[in-house]
Formats: sequence, C-alpha cells, structure tokens
Amino acid sequence: MNVKLRSLHELDAIKRVLEHRRQEAEQQHAREREAARALDLFAQTVGPVQPLKAHNRKEHHLPRPAPWPRQRELDEQAALQEALSDEMDVETLLETDAELSFRRPDVGADVLKHLRRGRWSIQAEVDLHGLRRDQARERLAGFLREATQRGLRCVRVVHGKGLGSPGRVPVLKGKVRAWLVQKSEVAAFVQAQGSQGGHGALIVLLRG
Repeated sequence: MNVKLRSLHELDAIKRVLEHRRQEAEQQHAREREAARALDLFAQTVGPVQPLKAHNRKEHHLPRPAPWPRQRELDEQAALQEALSDEMDVETLLETDAELSFRRPDVGADVLKHLRRGRWSIQAEVDLHGLRRDQARERLAGFLREATQRGLRCVRVVHGKGLGSPGRVPVLKGKVRAWLVQKSEVAAFVQAQGSQGGHGALIVLLRG
C-alpha cells in the first residue's frame, strides 16, 4: 500500500512539471507571434528598404579648436585697468591748499579734515621709498588692489621725501599723487602729519 501511494505522488509531480512546461511553451509561442506581428507592422509602415552600399570615403577628423584663454584675457583686462599713466596732469584735480590734498566730487570737504585728524585708523601701509618709478607703480597698484579686496578703508602710502634723489627733487611724490587720482577705489588723500611720515607719506581713504 505504501509503494502505491509513493507512486501516485510521483505521478502527480510529473504531471505538474509537464503542465508547467506546456504553459511556458505556449507563452513563448505567444511572444514570438507578437514579435512577428510587430515586424510585419513595421515593414508595412516603412515600406521596402535596401541596405546602404559600402563607400570608400575617408573620414576626416577635424582638429579641435584651441581652448579660449579666458583667464589670460581677464588678467590682461585687469592689467589695463591698473595701467597708471605718468603723463596725467594731476595738479588741476588737487585741492588748492598747501598740502595739495585730493577728494572725489562726491566726497564731502569735511572728509579731508577728518582724514588729517586721524578719524580713520591706518590699517595698512606700503613703502615705495627707494624704488624705481616702474617698480613703485606696480607695487602701489598691487597694494591698493589687495587693500580693496580686504575691505580696508584707510591706508598709508610712503613715497619718501626725495632727499636721496638727484637735485634732492622728490620724483615719486608727484607720481604717487597722479597714480592715486587715477584709481577709482581712492576716495581722498591728504599729506601725512609729522608723526605719520610728514611730507614723505600720504594718508589715503578708500571707498567702502
């Protein structure tokens, strides 16, 4: 009796396997028929086609364009903006006081008075004393650019009194004033007091 039961179970298992395989086969046939119908529909829609003939044309690989030197262009523009002329007549732009101070038209006259009295503390300074003209111009431009980036308001520019120059003429003194007038970030400047450098330095107020 036990042997017959085991045989019946095995028969049922075989039937289930065969039925599963039959269903899989039917599903596969259904997928193939659907794919065939899709191909027929595509062929009817597109119409007759023929493969392209082989050609002997040579493919040309054009060279890639050179990278645009954007950073160099920006650097050159910045250099042009910082180019300070030595030919500018600054005397007509200076105040007519004994110290030849300077202020922009939108800066009040009282600013010069406050600047002389030390209302703004000096936050940095650059010493141009002893430098050649070109060296002094470059150092001043770089100093002003850095001071502006740091958000400084009041700085000192030491140009020297010219005691060591030929004929004891202070060459840099006039040049520095002319250069400062050309810099838009400079709002005003006055000659330093005796304790701050006197005739050999300027106190410069930068735009905030």
